[in-house]
Amino acid sequence: MQARGTVMLVLFSQAGCRWCERAKAEVLVPLQNEPGSPRRVVLREIAIDADTPLIDFAGRRTTHRRFAVEEGVRLTPTLVVYGPDGKRLAEPIVGFRLADFYAEYVHRAVEEGLARLGSPSRRD
Repeated sequence: MQARGTVMLVLFSQAGCRWCERAKAEVLVPLQNEPGSPRRVVLREIAIDADTPLIDFAGRRTTHRRFAVEEGVRLTPTLVVYGPDGKRLAEPIVGFRLADFYAEYVHRAVEEGLARLGSPSRRD
């Protein structure tokens, strides 16, 4: 991520969260399919209610559930933009706010993260 100047957009979700499914279907899948998107953003999902193994940004073994707790995420969906070192680069997007504008909130958070990273991958 560092070499390419990309950010990581993490969706914190949980089983049965219909808003999480809407966020994925209406915003994240289309974002992933945008031309140039893989050069700008890496998408990942963390299930806050699962004990799936995970390696965190510091290279430590943990689980999805523990990572979410350490990050202070309790509500879903929550979207967080991270830099290659695990630093948050934009204000988290908590909940599926105003469906008509949700995609724009996500795009702005990604752009803010890229700007803070000093990435040449920003879309202008």
